Amino acid sequence: MLIGIVGLYLGGELLVRNASRLAVVLGLSPLVIGLTVVAFGTSAPEVAATLAAALRGVPELAVGNVVGSNIANVGLILGLMALVYPLMTRSTFVRREIPFLFGATLLAIGLLIDGSVGRVEGALLLAGLLAFLALVFRTTPPDEAPLGAAPPDDVGADPPGGIVRPALLATVGIAVLVGGAQALVTGAVSLAQAWGVSERVIGLTMVAVGTSLPELASSLVAVVRRETDLMLGNIVGSNVFNLLFVLGIAAVVRPLSVDLASVRVDLVVMSAFTLVMGWMVLTGLRVSRREGAVLLLAYAVYVGFLFT
Repeated sequence: MLIGIVGLYLGGELLVRNASRLAVVLGLSPLVIGLTVVAFGTSAPEVAATLAAALRGVPELAVGNVVGSNIANVGLILGLMALVYPLMTRSTFVRREIPFLFGATLLAIGLLIDGSVGRVEGALLLAGLLAFLALVFRTTPPDEAPLGAAPPDDVGADPPGGIVRPALLATVGIAVLVGGAQALVTGAVSLAQAWGVSERVIGLTMVAVGTSLPELASSLVAVVRRETDLMLGNIVGSNVFNLLFVLGIAAVVRPLSVDLASVRVDLVVMSAFTLVMGWMVLTGLRVSRREGAVLLLAYAVYVGFLFT
């Protein structure tokens, strides 16, 4: 599992940096890069781990990874970052991204309510992602970077070797991602069996936190730079991407079937964290240190509940 987590992190880093450089060489705008290449790069570990779990016939681990990542992003990462530095945001962020996250959460829960997500339902989730991208494209001014989707600092530099080097390194990143995902899923299933706990619990905790490392790293950078709007956008954008793209692509590749009784509590917890975050941001356009402590405490209680 540890090897897998390191592989996912390094592979995602290689992929997002070099794919971003490649996009610059090809003449794509920073907005397009941020909304496509970088957004996919930070969620690439979730995509790889969820696909690997689905293909191995462990749907509980696949769904648990998506739901657990969204819970960890709000409870663990947002709570921790708010403790480090109170988070402020713009009203445009509240009007645009937060309502869409609510809608994506309701859509995913509605599709999971019967205990399965088929290929047609997966395609519906992917269509929802296209609608989200279209919304951000239409409502983001040309001179405004998309929230949570800033390209890396060195993306504007001319990469040595033109197209060839970044293309090769991005390919290596994909290969490392695939290998890391396989190692993570194999280790997670073995660990669940050795500890006598379900794949769902491992997916909701260890795998979810492991695949959320890119979000944690980018959030730390944003908070250190006092770019709190960027950090909040990263959390919300990642959660939307997880629900619509990660869950959607996994269902299209291999339909997911889970026991509703086993995930009902987790879906309620994910919805509760989403609503609480939305309430915190809507009421004051900020997440204070006290609110961050509440989120962290709630996440700790939830993880303790899972293992006991």
